[in-house]
Amino acid sequence: MKSGPGRWRGLVNNYELLIFDWDGTLVDSIGRIVESILVAATKCDLPRLDENSIKGIIGLGLPEAIAVLYPGETDRKLVEAFRRAYADHYLALESEPSALYPGVATALQHFRDQGHQLAVATGKGRRGLDRVLAGQGWSDFFDVTRCADETASKPDPLMIHEILEHCGVSPGRALMIGDSVFDLEMARRAGVDSVAVSYGAQPLEVLLSCSPRMAINHFSELGDWLCSAASPAEVVTYVG
Repeated sequence: MKSGPGRWRGLVNNYELLIFDWDGTLVDSIGRIVESILVAATKCDLPRLDENSIKGIIGLGLPEAIAVLYPGETDRKLVEAFRRAYADHYLALESEPSALYPGVATALQHFRDQGHQLAVATGKGRRGLDRVLAGQGWSDFFDVTRCADETASKPDPLMIHEILEHCGVSPGRALMIGDSVFDLEMARRAGVDSVAVSYGAQPLEVLLSCSPRMAINHFSELGDWLCSAASPAEVVTYVG
């Protein structure tokens, strides 16, 4: 059963709705994404880029990511071949689903039990997200999910606007949690506070440039902070 807006009980910091990125925030899948991009590049005779460059586009929808990685490439057939090669390799790797980061399952259940509404905002496609949610037994766990192929890609705020409307929550009572500048910039444009996670795709110093409310090194620290009395103006970085 989903949490629903009626279960919220005046939580600390007034965050009724928690919005999560997927890859690199809830799920340890960054290595597989990098590998799949490199395999697709080889199959399409495109230059193999360095790992940091690839990590820098994680969070975007796949078409937008390809455009950033290969800005001069306009051949639609080649771009489509790259997309298929990436998807085929990633799906093969995901025959055994990527693991959740430590503490994620317990924390998310706790957030639901406390009355938070939960959402996912991801650069994954709908088919891919539905498949991994089913693999986790979470097909009906989140109140709402949004994917890049059914709305605007991050950092456009449309994804968050749609989630807020679905949940009936104002921007000031929502919190976006993500591991990329695209997550944090999307939140800023939507008027939503954000939390940066340091263990995902992008370095913490890059994420801090987006002025998140806080930064965490372990997922369990999110619950600690939500139960704290941190000042609204304070950015807290937990070190663990």
